[in-house]
Amino acid sequence: MKRKSKLFVKPKKSFEKERIEEENALRTKYGLKNKKEIWKTLAKINYFRGRAKVLARSPMEEQQVLFNKLKAIGLKTDSIADVLDLKVEDLLNRRLQTIVTNLKLANTPRQARQMVVHKKILVDGKVVDSPSFIVPVALEKAITVKVKKKKPKLEPKPAEAPAKTPAEVPKPAKPAVEQKAPEEQEEKSEAKQGEEK
Repeated sequence: MKRKSKLFVKPKKSFEKERIEEENALRTKYGLKNKKEIWKTLAKINYFRGRAKVLARSPMEEQQVLFNKLKAIGLKTDSIADVLDLKVEDLLNRRLQTIVTNLKLANTPRQARQMVVHKKILVDGKVVDSPSFIVPVALEKAITVKVKKKKPKLEPKPAEAPAKTPAEVPKPAKPAVEQKAPEEQEEKSEAKQGEEK
């Protein structure tokens, strides 16, 4: 299995005050998780600049293909000079997280990021859970918040009397033995004595 190469290049100087302050400001402004996201965006910008340098002496038709591709993702480029002047902020403004904030679907970039990661944002009816997704201009108006469908409440069943346990079931009363009246008992005893005589 081929391992993916890194999508970014670390700065050559680890401790550079001006760069660190700029990165911290970008991280706060756009609600980024870490500085790797800034470096990845910078790598994309450098790729576009490299393509522009290669196409500088090419026919206008080939250059137009690159310009149209960049315009589709919301970058205003009409010439090679415009591509070379691109900044990190230009691409960070096209991230899904930033556009959700700009559309007032979230109050802060951090909240926007949470909504995207928790799969509450739909782009053209499909869930997108990547905050770094570059939103094309054509889909910018198709961003919506996922509405949770409420299930209809079931009507409660009539309450049935709970089944009684064997301990709770009352035992049937034993039939009482009929006691004969004392007069009847005396008559029977006299009759027996008379028969014996």
